[in-house]
Amino acid sequence: MRTYSIHNFGCRATQADGSALASALEARGLTAEAADPDLVILNTCTVTAAADADVHKMVHRVRREHPGSRILVTGCYAQRAPEELAKLEGVDWVVGNSHKTQIPEIVLDPTYHSQISVGDVSEPQDFFSLPILESGAERSRPNLKIQDGCNNRCSFCIIPSVRGRSRSAKPEWVVEQIARLAKDYREVVLTGINLGRWGRDFATGRQLVRLLREILEQTPIDRLRLSSVEPMDFSDELLGLMAESSRIAKHVHAPLQSGSDAVLRRMFRKYRPRHYEDRLRRARALMPDAAIGADVMVGFPGETEAEFEESRQFIEALPFTYLHVFTYSERPGTRASEAANQVPMEVRKERNRVLRELAAAKNLAFRRALVGKRLSVVTLEGDKGLSSNYVAVKLGQARPANQLIDVRIDGLTDQGLREAALLPVLA
Repeated sequence: MRTYSIHNFGCRATQADGSALASALEARGLTAEAADPDLVILNTCTVTAAADADVHKMVHRVRREHPGSRILVTGCYAQRAPEELAKLEGVDWVVGNSHKTQIPEIVLDPTYHSQISVGDVSEPQDFFSLPILESGAERSRPNLKIQDGCNNRCSFCIIPSVRGRSRSAKPEWVVEQIARLAKDYREVVLTGINLGRWGRDFATGRQLVRLLREILEQTPIDRLRLSSVEPMDFSDELLGLMAESSRIAKHVHAPLQSGSDAVLRRMFRKYRPRHYEDRLRRARALMPDAAIGADVMVGFPGETEAEFEESRQFIEALPFTYLHVFTYSERPGTRASEAANQVPMEVRKERNRVLRELAAAKNLAFRRALVGKRLSVVTLEGDKGLSSNYVAVKLGQARPANQLIDVRIDGLTDQGLREAALLPVLA
């Protein structure tokens, strides 16, 4: 076996795991090959039924397009339902999150004959902390996972049972990784399953904001971007650091799920709408042009029309610039899946449509307000860029990836902004 390809499904933490796997495989002599790989790894998500269905489709596609490839399925779906995946024709190995670090040995050991390798993620386990090598990482904006697992028990969420308890990467490892990545990348995205809980599992009870200060002091990285952070982990100190540092992206993503107090209680979320609103308004006061986004769920069991309308009005009143709207999906083993009062699917889909339209209107208003302003942008490929405040920017000319530039915005595109004129590249 000499070549591989990896297909990542789901969140940024999964994408970061994929980069770490690529590095581990290349350290063992394999090379990435998309055309006709010897090994195809499907690094899965299982947060919704649709995510599971996508994996089934990809298995069939790989069998059709690469009949000579061997298939390994890993990630959250593999951890949740290994026997189900092992029955799919063409699947050679199913490796859960519990055994993900062993994948290079599993695929390269000719004496290894077990199809399923899955353990109990509730048992204490180390943080999955393989270094990301440049050859195995993304061409721009790599995701560095610094936290995994979750101690919360939201009634709809399967993730704690497939990722385990919250655990953190050691601070010195994080600083080392950022220092290495800073040689090749202008922006690094810090990610985790519950990123705001980084360091809380250490005996010293460290907090994310302290780690950020250490990264800024000890590495030359141009920009850090935080992925999703739970609302109550956006402390005044963290928001203040984000506002004052030009090296932290002006981007706040705080999962909401619902703007109805009653629904949040049934979800077992640990905040009320008033708490959430306080954090978002504080973020907007400190960072007037920041991106502010949220995950929102519609159709949670028992969600009445009045509760949905309460949530819609709450969202409408807050300064969101984008939303990730999800339709509730029953996950086996969760408390919510056992509820008798499931919302009809056609109602769920209609509520999804309503919130997506609201999100689109808010995003358009936000982008219009940025016309005429100057934004810091990291270049991607060709004429594409991404602003510090999380808006796609069409550049006036193609630029090499991995540069930080200042641009002046003179108009809108269908989903983003358009550059007027390039300014010199930042030192």
